[in-house]
Amino acid sequence: MPNPKRRHSNSRTGKRRGGNQKTKKSSLSVCSNCGASKLPHTACKACGYYKGTPVIEIKKKKKE
Repeated sequence: MPNPKRRHSNSRTGKRRGGNQKTKKSSLSVCSNCGASKLPHTACKACGYYKGTPVIEIKKKKKE
């Protein structure tokens, strides 16, 4: 098989690869307990529930 005569520059290689390296938007789901948006398969940061059961105890902020 033929081999390339010269090395491709980093910018030329990057131009070819650039279309596949985009960051994807993370999908969000809705918490079944409080309705806040959260990452799927994780406990809700707003209420601490995961699949309808309390998992994390959330501290409430005191109003001054």
